[in-house]
Amino acid sequence: MNQHLLDVSCGKCYADLVVINGQIVNVFTGEIYSGGIAVSGEYIAAVGNIDYCIGPDTEIIDAQNNYLTPGFVDGHIHPESSNLSIRNFASAIQSHGTSTIMTDFHEIGVVSGLEGIKAILKEAEETSLNIYFIVPSHIPCAPSLETSAFHFNPETISQGLEDSQAAGISEISGFSIISRDGELLQAMDICADKKLSLQGHLAGISGTNLTTCIASGVAADHEAVSESEALERLRSGCHLMMREGSVAGNLRDCLKPIKKNHLDTSNTSIVTDDLHVCDAVSKGHLDSSIRIALAEGIDFVTAIQMVTINPSRMFHVEHQIGILAPGRRADINITSGPEDFRILSVISAGKLWMENNRILTHYSPAAHDSILLNTMHMKRPVTPEDFHIHVSEDIKRVQVIAMKTESCALITSPVKAWLNVKNGIVQCDIQQDILYIAQVERHGKNGQIGKAFMSGFQLKSGAIACSIGHDNHNVIVLGTNFEDMSLAVNRLNEIQGGQIVVNEGKILSEISYPVCGLLSDLPAEELAAEKEKANLAIQNMSGETTITVPFMVLSFVCLSVIPEYAVTDHGFIDVLQEKVIDPIIAFEK
Repeated sequence: MNQHLLDVSCGKCYADLVVINGQIVNVFTGEIYSGGIAVSGEYIAAVGNIDYCIGPDTEIIDAQNNYLTPGFVDGHIHPESSNLSIRNFASAIQSHGTSTIMTDFHEIGVVSGLEGIKAILKEAEETSLNIYFIVPSHIPCAPSLETSAFHFNPETISQGLEDSQAAGISEISGFSIISRDGELLQAMDICADKKLSLQGHLAGISGTNLTTCIASGVAADHEAVSESEALERLRSGCHLMMREGSVAGNLRDCLKPIKKNHLDTSNTSIVTDDLHVCDAVSKGHLDSSIRIALAEGIDFVTAIQMVTINPSRMFHVEHQIGILAPGRRADINITSGPEDFRILSVISAGKLWMENNRILTHYSPAAHDSILLNTMHMKRPVTPEDFHIHVSEDIKRVQVIAMKTESCALITSPVKAWLNVKNGIVQCDIQQDILYIAQVERHGKNGQIGKAFMSGFQLKSGAIACSIGHDNHNVIVLGTNFEDMSLAVNRLNEIQGGQIVVNEGKILSEISYPVCGLLSDLPAEELAAEKEKANLAIQNMSGETTITVPFMVLSFVCLSVIPEYAVTDHGFIDVLQEKVIDPIIAFEK
């Protein structure tokens, strides 16, 4: 029992810090009223009339009649998608009012295992960002269809759930539930026995399949992409995580049935899932999503509830965070009103962290654990010939299935096209926007290369490659010619991972990610500037693409659990059939 907190709350001792002259956004009652907040150490001691808590040494912050909200909670986010090391990531989102995240560090686990995740959590302890660890439910996602450095089995997951910060398991594949995957169901039982949360990944799941997933104990899903999917999840008792990220922006569609049917919103929250560093710098984080919700006609308090008390209740931690109430962690945002919503100042764990948009606390770079470094282990350098797709030399043309991706969607769709054959090698077709795509295994396991065809990027020349390929994080490369593709892949291996743009044998942009081939130690603004240069180089090589975050979209083409197609080091994947297929479907001599 925190005796000093009790003494401050009843007036026996003075507060360390108070916020006065605020408009309190009470997410419990849905009210807004005048008052202040008193803080003792890391916790809220009193809310409302707090004059009795002010002593001669109390730090006083005048909110100047601005709004006081709880610190925001992102119930589903992968920090690795920002490509920022965890301390710089913390700084980037805390400046936009986010004080807590629920995350699985799945991408770190793929490359460096549970020990790697623990190393990242250790680095994060130097920040005031509050992190709940949602243990990955499976690594890799599809063991028979991809190669990763590590494998999470029920024993690994059980070990992860022993962590003091653990709050559940994440990304439970609906397809794996439906197929009765034994290891997954065992892991779910372990989590349920601990009374922790089962978080779903129910992309493309509806009808009786959705019913089966909810019956298994899945409590929440972030994969609703349409009005009908959002409504079906809410009516099934599934917590609806409305995703508004850098790749998938589904918030507006998910809000439609809520507004149309005047639905209760207590079982909804807003999450980002994947946040691009450029968006973090230029748009913000959950504060940006709140602005979208407000523009869509959502009431101010309701929008704040969607990023505070609602996700806290989902994870059964509302006694700790997400509410401005005595005994809760003192994460407090001072904001402007709904007409022009902005984060003005931030109090994090009882300390004034940002004042009038000026960050007061700066985190030092981490000395990374060795398990996070030197993770690129390609069996050998690749050659241009490694990317050839061969047919008999008497074949003149082939018909292929290419994957097509859109600018703001994770789902790929099929495109059929006829391609020319030269000396038994299938040629891409820039005019039809049918390009080469491949994934090269980089964990030192087998050296496999999977090959397919891609549409949607509109490249006219060159190649792009990165060491981020969900959910196996092998090297993914897209190009118009084999020479640039091999140059890009080999250079990434030399610099221990990153993102690269190559054209006509020249490297136009190169960003190094020394931490697991996924993360940079550059501050958010510097990394965003480097990425903008890379994006500009890609735009100059394409001209017509609507894809604004090409590397992030490219990284999802390897995800073998999101319909309809993917490419991994095993080959071209039919996701719905869960098998490797030949991209060539017809021949012409």
